[in-house]
Amino acid sequence: MKVKELHKESTENLQKRVGELKNELFNLRFRLATGQLENPAQIKMVKKDIARVKTILRQRELEVEKEA
Repeated sequence: MKVKELHKESTENLQKRVGELKNELFNLRFRLATGQLENPAQIKMVKKDIARVKTILRQRELEVEKEA
């Protein structure tokens, strides 16, 4: 997931994406616990994607506060 692509998306889509990523992280952790996860590095990648999206949302929130 590219940061430039995320900046182009609307805030609502980013919030939906956070929810989807959290659900995916839950599923990956579940598969890890049951021994079905082939690539444990996926968990790290999903966590970083969540952090990227949340960072962009926070930046937008701070921009709105500065304007007000």
